[in-house]
Amino acid sequence: MDHAFATTFAQEWAAAWNAHDLERILAHFTDDVVFASPRILEILGDPSGEVRGKEALRAYWAKGLQHLPDLHFTIEDVRASVDTLVINYRNEQGRPVAEVLTFRDDLVCRGLGAYGPEA
Repeated sequence: MDHAFATTFAQEWAAAWNAHDLERILAHFTDDVVFASPRILEILGDPSGEVRGKEALRAYWAKGLQHLPDLHFTIEDVRASVDTLVINYRNEQGRPVAEVLTFRDDLVCRGLGAYGPEA
């Protein structure tokens, strides 16, 4: 993966989130995606902190968007690896977050959200 792809992807990813457009967000993910985040425990009550499959991801993010009407992401930096990129950003509360996304055929097949201290 080159840095140009990573940067373009991150900009579109943030624009989709900032538009609160769930289908536009999900268009970047494979049907068998696995996603992990401490927010899954908070929002869904699932102690695994993980969702499997695009439909489960849709349900999780739909709930999240309902609970956070002011959600907004500001990208601070993007890093690229072989098949993975990291988006470092701040959420609507100013909290630092890193999104680590692994790709297969130009779509995200595995992701995780990692949160810094609350602002």
